[in-house]
Amino acid sequence: MPDSPPDTPMDVIRALIADSGMGTGTIADQRATMEALLGSGPAPAGVAVEPTTIAGRPAEWLTPDGAGPDRALLYLHGGGYCIGSINTHRDLAGRIAVASGMRVVNLDYRLAPEHPFPAAPDDATAAYRALLAQGLAPERLAIAGDSAGGGLTLATLVALRDAGDPLPATAVLLSPWTDLTATSSTWTTRADVDHLVQREGLDAMAAAYLDGRATTDPGASPRFADLHGLPPLLVQVGDAEVLLDDSVHLRDDAIAAGVPVTLDIWDDMVHVFQAFPPELLPQAGESLATIGAWLIGHTSP
Repeated sequence: MPDSPPDTPMDVIRALIADSGMGTGTIADQRATMEALLGSGPAPAGVAVEPTTIAGRPAEWLTPDGAGPDRALLYLHGGGYCIGSINTHRDLAGRIAVASGMRVVNLDYRLAPEHPFPAAPDDATAAYRALLAQGLAPERLAIAGDSAGGGLTLATLVALRDAGDPLPATAVLLSPWTDLTATSSTWTTRADVDHLVQREGLDAMAAAYLDGRATTDPGASPRFADLHGLPPLLVQVGDAEVLLDDSVHLRDDAIAAGVPVTLDIWDDMVHVFQAFPPELLPQAGESLATIGAWLIGHTSP
């Protein structure tokens, strides 16, 4: 009998996801699981961590070696608006800091169900305004986020535009959750290959976050927002995730609104694949290099 082919990095990652318990249990269970798996990790080598408070919320500055004081990135973590923290996303945010050479503010915005919409965008917009108040120029600022944090990034840009605030130079969205209706075709066509995002769990988080509001409310579900006037967007998503269409529709809507947008679809990659160690998944390192170059190109003089 011939030997079985060796496991690919994605085979290993899918096995890790299946064994992790992520995506199952109550919101409290999922919070505990994510914190247990990811919450105790340090920042990447060469990144200094400085706890702080910004706009009344806990946060931390992640400063890579050699970073100047004039550029900064506001990072909004994922977790369905209900789980995740600055602890669980310190490594990913720190690796973006290294790739871009930018200081990163890793923000602990309020979570549902204790703090439903609009608590999260209120915290994100307040944090961005606090950075402006510190003297940072908008053309040297960026916002980024993954999953729900990617949707929150888009919602924050729209809220800032509507309020007349100066917008950041750019934004980066990783596997963004922009459509809380969960009606796009990839919820069906990618269901068999996406082992991380499950409809039942995400629907429960959407209900907790919306707290009775419509799933089409553009402030919470920016798939339905007017995108005109937003800064250039970099969107990255895996081909093997049910939220693929959220990124495809975002690309199409941005183009229709005249917003510069680049959409990178990564073959066979899972939800927020950038969070996995590049030593295990080379595509994560390649993606982060692309993100770093994008941020440098859009926020440097």
